[in-house]
Amino acid sequence: MSNIVLFIDGENFLHKVEDVLRKEKVNIKKGDLSKIDLNYLLNKALEKYKITRKIFYAAKLHFHPKTKDKSIELILFQRYLKTNLQKQGFEFLIAGNVRGQEVTVDHKTKVLFREKGVDVKIAVDLVAMAADKKIKTAILCSSDSDLQPAVQEARKRGIEVIYLGFGFQPNKGLMYTTNETVLFRDLEILKACGVK
Repeated sequence: MSNIVLFIDGENFLHKVEDVLRKEKVNIKKGDLSKIDLNYLLNKALEKYKITRKIFYAAKLHFHPKTKDKSIELILFQRYLKTNLQKQGFEFLIAGNVRGQEVTVDHKTKVLFREKGVDVKIAVDLVAMAADKKIKTAILCSSDSDLQPAVQEARKRGIEVIYLGFGFQPNKGLMYTTNETVLFRDLEILKACGVK
């Protein structure tokens, strides 16, 4: 039995890290985020927990012909990130998709990349592990309120669920729904990203 399982919504996590870097006026290249020392960050925030399984959920990237350079950049970033996290002992699980969608803003057409399906996979895994009694504690690192029903279902089955969020704009719904809240501090994020 895996006693404590960490579920990280990868795209959501990376966006929140970027939000903290912007707030702190730190300018690092997106590619440099693939080198994040996630174990440092977790050891600081979750020092009292002995995590037995760490899962980082990411979406499958698709090449978009109208944004060739951006597509290649995102695909390479994900490869580097996967290699880095696997070296740190994470399972890198592909779930859902990132697709480019053409949208018109101010009479200009541009391509936006949107991720779909990762939260569903996290919810299914969380509830399945709870139902199969393969978990005692779930640590959920996501700011997606869509996960609240899965959290409630896991808790009905006697699973302790901890919300792992960001001190900068934490998700109030998940704070309310889970047993406990642990928040990353901005300074910890900066150090994990290699910023002194």
